[in-house]
Amino acid sequence: MGLFPCIIAAILLFGLIHVTCAAPTTEVRAAKYAADGTTVLNETKVSYQWMEANLQVYGDGLTHYFHQGPVFVSDKEGQWDVNETTNFKDMGAVRGTSVRDLCDLVGGMNPGDEVMVKASDGYHVEFPYENIYHPLPRQGSVVVCWFNGEETAVGERQGTGYPPSYHVGMRLVFFADNSTNHEGKNVFGNTDMRETMPPDSVHLFDNLYPSTSGYTVKWVDEVRIYSGGYHGSSELLPKSYESKMDETYPPPPTRSPLLLGIPLVVCLACALMLVKRKDRES
Repeated sequence: MGLFPCIIAAILLFGLIHVTCAAPTTEVRAAKYAADGTTVLNETKVSYQWMEANLQVYGDGLTHYFHQGPVFVSDKEGQWDVNETTNFKDMGAVRGTSVRDLCDLVGGMNPGDEVMVKASDGYHVEFPYENIYHPLPRQGSVVVCWFNGEETAVGERQGTGYPPSYHVGMRLVFFADNSTNHEGKNVFGNTDMRETMPPDSVHLFDNLYPSTSGYTVKWVDEVRIYSGGYHGSSELLPKSYESKMDETYPPPPTRSPLLLGIPLVVCLACALMLVKRKDRES
């Protein structure tokens, strides 16, 4: 009788851990909301296969695109790393569909509107009209990526091919040019963010350090246009850190799916030890 409850507990624990881990997405819901923030004016849902076949494809599957994490120095200006020297986050040799094209499927944005890009676990980021429809080259188009042609050399592993093999997809990536990087890399750096984003859209790691990596949402499942801007609380949708990129440096190793089974193995081992102890005592 002692073994059965332990096995049940182990299975439940394993299940709880498993369901908290979001999975790669293959479809995006695009929607346009009225000024009240709740009335849906238009909506549609499209798969990455449809996007690739019917909309402009961004990226060539060879060029790598990068974001930048926080620069941990005491000097405030140094935190912006004007010369783009450190903590690059390789997003892979990605291809995808622009947020602008997805917005246009449901009527498009107007000046004063904001678009929310949301992950399947609730994490979300918002951008104004100008950054989606008239991005400067140093920012580049904002792209929902559904393909990775080459794995990253260092840092977080993305997976290659299409989802689910591209296991962080679909993922939001800025397709910045290489005009501000002395190594010729396509980096959307922290200074690029300062020069292109309105102050209230600048992402700060831990509310202190500039970091463009906070924009790179994994597992994108919705693109929402809010007419007149998004006025909801930042807590209206839960900001899970599963789909938010780890912005610290150096990046930690990617958690292997095999690790999810460790609690189950540990619990089963404990149960077997209890059974053996009872056998010895009987």
